[in-house]
Amino acid sequence: MNYLAMVSLFWFAQYVYIPYQTTFLTASGASSTFTGMVVGAYGISQLVLRFPIGICADSVGRHKYFIMAGAIASGTASVFRVFWCNGTGFLVANFFSGLASAMWISYMVFYTNHFSAGDQQAATSRIVLFNNFGMLLGFLCSTISYHRIGMAGICMLSICAGLMAFLLSIGIKETDVHPSIHKTGELLLVCNIRRLWLFSFMALIQQGIQLTTAMSFTNQILKELGASDGIVGISSVIYMISSVGFAAFAASGTCSRKGPRFWIPLVFAVVASYCILVPAAGSIPVLLLLQILPGMSTGILFSFATSEAMRDIPADRKSTAMGMYQAVYAVGMTTFPIFTGALATRKGILTGYLLLAGIALLGGIGAVMHYKKEAANHRLGS
Repeated sequence: MNYLAMVSLFWFAQYVYIPYQTTFLTASGASSTFTGMVVGAYGISQLVLRFPIGICADSVGRHKYFIMAGAIASGTASVFRVFWCNGTGFLVANFFSGLASAMWISYMVFYTNHFSAGDQQAATSRIVLFNNFGMLLGFLCSTISYHRIGMAGICMLSICAGLMAFLLSIGIKETDVHPSIHKTGELLLVCNIRRLWLFSFMALIQQGIQLTTAMSFTNQILKELGASDGIVGISSVIYMISSVGFAAFAASGTCSRKGPRFWIPLVFAVVASYCILVPAAGSIPVLLLLQILPGMSTGILFSFATSEAMRDIPADRKSTAMGMYQAVYAVGMTTFPIFTGALATRKGILTGYLLLAGIALLGGIGAVMHYKKEAANHRLGS
């Protein structure tokens, strides 16, 4: 249980400031384009580092030191936000936060390696649950305290949580250490697995839209409608409560019985509906209610995409595969906020959200086609 507590502290440190990041930058005079760059910087570090880190983790056969590095980097990022509390400081800090999240590979692989093949979906959903629970705690703390202690104060909370996660990581027992017998070229063969690429692109769409909308520009829309800082925080809390609830549901037998073939296309359709409805809502209460919908995306879609991508990957190549998977979806986390911000500046936020809705629909169509082809191949094989 200490391990899952560490996971929650890590993600608390990474996300406690998120509900107010976009509105803080806007109030500081940053344009939508620059704000998109700041949000996208978080993904750039992950895009560059995740695949090499996955290869390194497989090569050395251990994860503890990567987990420790991630925890300390999460707190270090907020040191920049405290002492350089402006747009440039946040830009630099988000590169460090991206470095921390790049180590999430080892957090997930170390945990799921303790479960059998049949329990991988439940284990993945469980760690995603505690991931989301840490974010939820962060959002609750920032909502309650932002107007009292300001951005610098909540970033101090981030530093403390990162330090606590680091102290817990020191106590990790890693006895089953097996350095990979494969050379780097052999590890890279995971790049030939088409299934891994497919679900990596689905996660790219999911993560890119989630970071751009529910965690960024939806809050800006609320502010434009006259919402207070407290309402913006409540919006993020509603989203995270929904994410935690749906992640718990994804770990249950009830959800597993329907399986990814049912849930992945359905949730992509829900994400598309969210992107269409948010800019057209025109009402703060309606927007708050709509924040439930992206929780399905984080809790169900991301959990299933991850377990589907990792299905049948050999244990001694799993970190490399996870590194590639996370690097691919980091492309979405990097590019989606940047192009949505640029599009919103030129054409308005409605255009940006409608484009995201179209991308979500394409993801759902891709999932339907994949599972139809898989079912046809299964019938032919039998």
